[in-house]
Amino acid sequence: MKLEDKKRILIMGCAGSGKSTLAKTLGEKLNIEICHLDKLFYKPNWEEEDKEVFILKQKEIIEKDQWIIDGNYRHTLDLRLERCQLVIYLDYNRLVSILGIYKRYKKYKGVQRDTIATGCFEKLDKDFLSWAWHFKKQSKPILMEMIKEHNVEMIVFKTRRALKRWLA
Repeated sequence: MKLEDKKRILIMGCAGSGKSTLAKTLGEKLNIEICHLDKLFYKPNWEEEDKEVFILKQKEIIEKDQWIIDGNYRHTLDLRLERCQLVIYLDYNRLVSILGIYKRYKKYKGVQRDTIATGCFEKLDKDFLSWAWHFKKQSKPILMEMIKEHNVEMIVFKTRRALKRWLA
């Protein structure tokens, strides 16, 4: 199947890897609505959405015939994996992701980003950086196992250059 035949796509990877940017690019290319999970999960001031509400919001999206969703959120990943046709996993070196986080912070500090809930402004703290630094060792194995259990087609990109070549 060609990419154009995929109508339900998940984009996953560490923070700062470019999931939201890729979602926007593919959404425009394929003319498919995109959903940023961060936008569903957070309320103003980074308050977390109630788990049941977060699940209901996702179900409303994944029941559609086509979508592109970016984000990991492993506690609800099974919902998305049951319906998706393709996972695109951005598996970059952690320094690339950390640099992406810093660049995003610099660009959006004090500004409302369109991929996050209204009232959430870009922040950078030790806990977030630590989570990103350890993502490959702590989170990736769990995510990979979940994807494998659902037998979903997956494309893994190890570098931004490889992704750019593929998009071209």
